[in-house]
Amino acid sequence: MTFFTVDPFTQRPIEEFATLTDDALIEHLSRAAAAFPGWRAAPVEQRAELCLRLADLLRSRTEGFASLITREMGKPVREARAEIVKCAWACDYYAQNAAKFLADVPVNADGERSWLRPEPLGTVLGIMPWNFPFWQTFRFAAPALMAGNVVLLKPAPNTTRCGLALAQLLETAGFPPGVFQTIVADNEQIRHVIGSPYVQAVTLTGSERAGVAVASTAGASLKKTVLELGGSDPFIVLADADVNRAAEVAVQARMVNGGQSCVAAKRFIVHQAVAEKFLHLCKAALERLVMGDPTLETTDLGPLARPDLVEKIAQQVQRSLQKGATLVLGHQPEGNFYPPTLLTQVRPGMPVFDEETFGPVMAVSVVPTDEAALELANASDYGLGASLWTQDLAKAEKMASQLAVGMVFVNAMVKSDPRLPFGGIKKSGYGRELSHHGLAEFTNLKTIFLG
Repeated sequence: MTFFTVDPFTQRPIEEFATLTDDALIEHLSRAAAAFPGWRAAPVEQRAELCLRLADLLRSRTEGFASLITREMGKPVREARAEIVKCAWACDYYAQNAAKFLADVPVNADGERSWLRPEPLGTVLGIMPWNFPFWQTFRFAAPALMAGNVVLLKPAPNTTRCGLALAQLLETAGFPPGVFQTIVADNEQIRHVIGSPYVQAVTLTGSERAGVAVASTAGASLKKTVLELGGSDPFIVLADADVNRAAEVAVQARMVNGGQSCVAAKRFIVHQAVAEKFLHLCKAALERLVMGDPTLETTDLGPLARPDLVEKIAQQVQRSLQKGATLVLGHQPEGNFYPPTLLTQVRPGMPVFDEETFGPVMAVSVVPTDEAALELANASDYGLGASLWTQDLAKAEKMASQLAVGMVFVNAMVKSDPRLPFGGIKKSGYGRELSHHGLAEFTNLKTIFLG
């Protein structure tokens, strides 16, 4: 099988990649298994030194990597640059904190001495998406590697070169052979890899459909999985919110990466007392966005990553309009570009409310009360993150506990941060990435009891 990468802006082919032969794939798996004992035994300080070196390389090669991301998936170069810098931050964070996270934890029991010791599992397979081809990988790989695991990366077909560049980068940083490898494989091959005795755990960032497939395959072999799936995050603006700031962040939270983010704000639930002002501010901000060549510093929105994504978001909007939504701005696709789009009078039963929208579409619902806002926010099959805007922090704390999501950010946009656990509930998946919780996901918390 062959994968082709295509420049989303020019729509011209970039490269062609053949999938590994079955024999070559087994060689990669064997190499990972052979590398694990030595990597596991390496002092955490040695692993940290390599991780810091990796951070330095990311910073020194930011422009080249940013250009590669922009070319393969169309992200504006300013955002691609920020993605690389964030990867370096994650490497620094785990290099500086892994020893603490991996330290024995004493437990008072009735023996002479007892403690808990986190130990690595072995080979972790990461099946990663195209929308943040570097960050999504580092988000799981940095903690997994620092815990003493080895990593196999399966990149998305349309960002294959990014995945191969990552393997080369870790080799340049001095990571031992076999500790981090990129495999170019099709879905059937990956199904066999998951079931292979060489692999101990799997992490996926992707669609609900992919999550079900991976979890089912891994479950048949009793393999640990972490799934970070879709999102339809509510962005709730209450009557006492700082509406100017809320609208500014709302546009940023929806339009980052062209709206192609699982954790992007997608359903905007606004109290009727401030709805008119919020809509006016959002419309004005959307109209100021510059859409065009993603390699230019002045571009805010590049093309969507693939033509099918443009078609899907256009269909979701059109079906929602047919069900009664009102178009305020946008909905005029051209090639791989989909313009900033603003919809109002959105309600459950419309695709832009019920489904994950992976594109630059703001779907606004107006509610009469805080209780109605909470009810509408929770009326979703997804449960990744929520952004809540109010100046009453006591109210915010109470509502945060009632939101059926994995993360709540008050007066701020939902984002990933190495210091905070990242993940959701319901159809947004399970398990956590980042912080010490993300590192612990791929360890065996061993109980040791001395009688």
